[in-house]
Amino acid sequence: MTQSRLLIVALIFTLIIGATACFRYSTTGTSIPADVNTIYIPFFPDNSSGGIANLNELMYQALVDRFTRRSRLRLADNPESADIVLDGAIQSYSNRPFSIGADQAARLNRVEVVIRASYRYTREQQPLWDRSFTGFSEYDPTTNALDGESAAARAAVENLANTIFQESVGKW
Repeated sequence: MTQSRLLIVALIFTLIIGATACFRYSTTGTSIPADVNTIYIPFFPDNSSGGIANLNELMYQALVDRFTRRSRLRLADNPESADIVLDGAIQSYSNRPFSIGADQAARLNRVEVVIRASYRYTREQQPLWDRSFTGFSEYDPTTNALDGESAAARAAVENLANTIFQESVGKW
């Protein structure tokens, strides 16, 4: 009886391993179709009329980092040689007092960055999605406000890049 139980357990284990081998798996939680290898990400124009000077460069670097380091996608030099195009623009940037509660005075400032982006396969005319995203972060304006705003802007951009990455590849 012990030997037959061992045989049954081994058979079940083999079936489970065989069945899971049929699915795509990735340690990053993304599953990219086999025919998708490259992505084109241009600099997003900064239409915010405010904020830190290199906001579009920060956005570009954060997006490139997400897609090339956390997936198997390679960066394409132009949209014609890409399987996917991620395009967009920075719509607004704000840095204003942020109140934690209705009765409390604002002790923090919130940096908020809004972008409009679209994501499409180059073989298709219509984007898979075209929408706005918001990223934000708070900082204490009473201690080194310029560095605090810059760090909060970088954190807001990182938040945006994570959200866009998940929206893009997390649904495959």
